[in-house]
Amino acid sequence: MSEEKRGETFVMKGEARQSAPEAPITFSTFLIGLASSALIHLGEAPNPETGRSERDLILARQSLDLLGMLHDKTRGNLTSEEQQLFDNLLADLRLRFVEASKR
Repeated sequence: MSEEKRGETFVMKGEARQSAPEAPITFSTFLIGLASSALIHLGEAPNPETGRSERDLILARQSLDLLGMLHDKTRGNLTSEEQQLFDNLLADLRLRFVEASKR
């Protein structure tokens, strides 16, 4: 028998996943997740849903714009390690975008 669990804007059916407690997400892991999306859209990592590498420069640009906006909005509020990671990720992704745009 399936039990419904209601969220604010959706309904989840089935049982809650019973797994080991996950480590709390950090800002760095959040950034890496966003960067992973950009890499997938650049065609440099396979899409986890299809297993294929597919380039979509429009979505890659949107991911970069989102990261750029977040970079601006968090300026002065990050630890030095978080800031360095963010700066390096953004610079690397922007270079990859320029290279992908040339192909």
